[in-house]
Amino acid sequence: MKQEIRSERVQESYQKIDHPSGLTLLLYPMEGFSSAYAMLTTDYGSVDMAFRTDPQADFTRIPAGTAHFLEHKMFENEDGDAFAKYAATGASANAFTSFDKTSYLFGCADHFEESLRILLEFVTTPYFTQQTVSKEQGIIGQEIKMYDDNPDWRVLFNLLKAMYVKHPIAIDIAGTVESIAEITADSLYETYRAFYNLRNMVLTVAGSFSPDAVVRIADEMLRPAPQLQLERDFVQEPEQVAQKRIEQKFPVASPMFALGLKVCPADPKTNAANSIVNEIVNEVLAGDASPLYRRLYDSGLINATFDSETDCGKDFSAVIFSGESKDPDRVAREILQEIERIQKEGIDPAAFERGKKAVYGRYIRMLNRPDSIANAMVGAHFSGLGLYDLLEIAANATQEQAQQRLTEDYRTENASLSVISPLD
Repeated sequence: MKQEIRSERVQESYQKIDHPSGLTLLLYPMEGFSSAYAMLTTDYGSVDMAFRTDPQADFTRIPAGTAHFLEHKMFENEDGDAFAKYAATGASANAFTSFDKTSYLFGCADHFEESLRILLEFVTTPYFTQQTVSKEQGIIGQEIKMYDDNPDWRVLFNLLKAMYVKHPIAIDIAGTVESIAEITADSLYETYRAFYNLRNMVLTVAGSFSPDAVVRIADEMLRPAPQLQLERDFVQEPEQVAQKRIEQKFPVASPMFALGLKVCPADPKTNAANSIVNEIVNEVLAGDASPLYRRLYDSGLINATFDSETDCGKDFSAVIFSGESKDPDRVAREILQEIERIQKEGIDPAAFERGKKAVYGRYIRMLNRPDSIANAMVGAHFSGLGLYDLLEIAANATQEQAQQRLTEDYRTENASLSVISPLD
């Protein structure tokens, strides 16, 4: 079934196709562009650590880091390495694992059809042996140690460890050296069959390409997937944070910090919509034009690295402020005090309008880049939204909605502070 998704606001459209294989195709041709960007993504990330495909069976527990490990192994097939095949087409290929998805992607200026065939072939043709798994355990073990020595990575994951009591979001995406040692070729095949069912995946393409060519190649290469019977075992995470403050010493020139507020999650669609409104709230609280930002910046407490973000998934949501500061604890206090002040006094209408325009502008600019469009279509799809829904949520956000989010999601008692401080 083919459906045209159109936005009257931006006068653009894309196609949504429910392919007979079970795979969803989201195709966004862009007139005047010379390159194309494609992503094949499964709704499976690092936080998915228990599943079953039979409602009568027990849940299968997955070692931490399996999603990331599987991503690495998918590029190897019996007939060679997918990267070598991409080298022949001139495409730039990559992959990544996040908390809630795994994506395989390429960008190219020509030979699009050949590159798409490579993508569909290697992601749908798993090949694992115990020998290659053992080899990869050593490689990823070194990668884990490398991230352990990265202060930017550690300040974030230390924060998540402080915020979450039970949720696997607090575990590094790559897992631990001990957890990946439990992975076997058989466990990879079992996990692959559960999560790499085409009915659990989406292909997003944006830029210069022919939608008809994508459908034709999918028709040629993809067979109907089994009906999906996949159940995940979500943890019951308490509302309160695990600890208020966590600190680690590193050979850094200036202290780094990440202040997180743990948000009580709703359903995935509501989480995504609320997260966009929270982007506006972040602009009001600590955006470049906010009084708090000017005060902290002018006093030398923050620098240009200061930023804010919202993050959410099926069963988690958080707001994070981060950067460098000579006094991270004071910055954290100032942010929390500003939250409480605006909760009490109300959001200034002019500040709300500025924040709303800033966020809406970011979503509009997203439509100028094929890679941004392909990524956004993935996130929206797995949240139960369409790409243009993101624009409409930002464009139609009200001050009342922002005030509600500020009250419900920015609970200062549910804040944790992560600090990376220089070695003595």
